Amino acid sequence: MFRRLFDAPYVLLTLVSLFWSGNIVLGRHVAGQVPPVALAWFRWMLAFAILLPFTWRYLRQDWPIIRRNLGVLTLLSLSGITLYNTIYYWALQYSPALNGLLMTSTGPLLIAAWSFALIGEKLSLGQAFGILLSLTGVVVIICRGDLSVLTGIDFNIGDVLFFVAMVLYAFYSALLAKRPAMSRYGFLAFSLGWGAALLTPAFIWERFEGPSLHFDGLTLASIVYVAVFPSVLAYLFFNRGVELVGPNRAAPFFHLMPMFGSVLAILFLGETPHLYHAVGYALVLGGVITATLYGRRKAVSPARSS
Repeated sequence: MFRRLFDAPYVLLTLVSLFWSGNIVLGRHVAGQVPPVALAWFRWMLAFAILLPFTWRYLRQDWPIIRRNLGVLTLLSLSGITLYNTIYYWALQYSPALNGLLMTSTGPLLIAAWSFALIGEKLSLGQAFGILLSLTGVVVIICRGDLSVLTGIDFNIGDVLFFVAMVLYAFYSALLAKRPAMSRYGFLAFSLGWGAALLTPAFIWERFEGPSLHFDGLTLASIVYVAVFPSVLAYLFFNRGVELVGPNRAAPFFHLMPMFGSVLAILFLGETPHLYHAVGYALVLGGVITATLYGRRKAVSPARSS
């Protein structure tokens, strides 16, 4: 069953959007209680510890490849692990989750720009139309069916940080096309472990100079969630999805995040569903389906399937 799931890229990418939506909502919920660097560092260290017993043999097998390609692997870890999530958690200290979900909508366009710059991959007309259609659905959901709401959104330094984080993750997504031919499990374990190691100096600095860390049940539960679902599973699924369909066809799935975010708010925060939710969901799903059906398939990596 797990093997069949790994050959279903659109299911994998949908689950990624769900897990990352929960990460944004949770990151905002614990803002002020768990400092951003600490949350990111514990997230990646725990994720690496969970993976290590299962991936050790892959790391040993891939070590010669890792040594030869340390430069590009460091860029991948730094952009997609060390910086992206830390900056995102930092942004959630200043901006509501709504703004973060809105900013994720820039992901497909940023990925398209980086894909063209790094690997020369262009958007097809179908992909471009699908991205615009799903982006329209995102706007409908966020503005609650009233465009005047957009003028009332208060952008601040947190929103600038959200955008910087998305630029970094778009770079990571496009750069996956240049990842070396190694096992997906070795690649994931090395990326998480090396990303956490690169974050360690900032973590030490924050412990001495930054806000205090409050350890309680909520903190521990939050760290476990972000380590397992948005980290181990989401990155494994995302890397595999991009491997199968390419960055441009994977990019529209970022637009599912505001949709999932609003659903989580309805389920767990008691918000009331409205007609604009249904309209927005239909547009988002229509755009994602359009982009995936009419986009060109492009193999991304010669990575082995072991």
